[in-house]
Amino acid sequence: MELNKEMEFPKEIFDEIIEGKTKILVPKESISGKIPPKRPAFFNPKARLNRDFSIIAYAAFLKKFEGPKTLLEGLAGIGARGLRASNESGIERLVINDLNPTALKMAKHSAGSNGIQNVEFSENEVCRFLSRYSEKGKRGTIVDIDPFGSPAAFFDCGIRATMHGGMLSVTATDLQVLNGLFQNACKRRYGGVPARTEYGNEIAIRLVLGCLRAVSARLGVRIEPVFVESDMHYYRAYVKVYSKPDQEENIGHILHCKNCGHRKTSLERQSVCELCKSKISIAGPLWIGKIFDKEFVKDMLDEISGLNVDKICKKTIGKNLAEADLPATYYTLDEIASKTRSSPPKLENLVGQLEKNDFVAGPTAFSPTGFRTSANVEEIKRIFQSI
Repeated sequence: MELNKEMEFPKEIFDEIIEGKTKILVPKESISGKIPPKRPAFFNPKARLNRDFSIIAYAAFLKKFEGPKTLLEGLAGIGARGLRASNESGIERLVINDLNPTALKMAKHSAGSNGIQNVEFSENEVCRFLSRYSEKGKRGTIVDIDPFGSPAAFFDCGIRATMHGGMLSVTATDLQVLNGLFQNACKRRYGGVPARTEYGNEIAIRLVLGCLRAVSARLGVRIEPVFVESDMHYYRAYVKVYSKPDQEENIGHILHCKNCGHRKTSLERQSVCELCKSKISIAGPLWIGKIFDKEFVKDMLDEISGLNVDKICKKTIGKNLAEADLPATYYTLDEIASKTRSSPPKLENLVGQLEKNDFVAGPTAFSPTGFRTSANVEEIKRIFQSI
């Protein structure tokens, strides 16, 4: 039976917006209020950039994927991400799941407004929902998990519901835990602990990936990170899932010296800084492999021109492409300025001087003043002070 739109969604409570190229029915208060309410349904307009990156990543992935193009959205809310993916990224079949029946009704309305027909709706707990798609032949091409807080409880069912060669994307918003305020909680959720550093967002993402890798290894499958992002209170990781064991040594630690600022990744724990012999902080176990796949990031850049996304996406993904092969962990200008008690130069000047001294170097999208380099901290300080 066709819904009476006026009766079902009164204009004083609901409004239709356009995000990207997609019409989305949203609660008016989520647009006008300072904090989006959870009732009648949750929608965060400030997360548009996060959704933009998803649309770009899904479009890039699907362009080269041969086979069924199904998206399973486990915690969909009003379905903004999934509906946009169906309307803009090339998804052929969409399954939207949420426990809020009002949110699902809104998603149905939006699907109709955009003429999206090959869409199904499910009102279930996320792992019960995903377990229906855990058998071979039923799994999703893309599985999207976007919870409040930690995604770790959904890693097992998310991986099981992702087909061989498919993509799993997860969001973490428990930033206080991942950034080191609650070390024990982080260890319980993710199997590792962070260190309080200037590059805490990268450590957080590597902890998420480390936990994903540990779960996938237990299931006998391999994950391959292709793209990650850090935006506002979101950390998000995109991984490809392969139905074969991982033979790589990609779980280890980040060793950080708070005295001199030296840091490195290592398979083994160490207690003393190799440069200044001070006691060091240890983050991990976590993912120490690459977090960007260069070819995939190139594909993302190629997709942008055909999409309606924020212009900052192109700039950010361009930086991701440049840093894809650079060392893990980054420095910031303020960090080095504090160590040398001097004023920071322009970022491009420092990067240029590092390269002139035969080090690889480049800016990072993780921080507006951040840079990655093969130089150690003492070499950075020397070049920093010479500019």
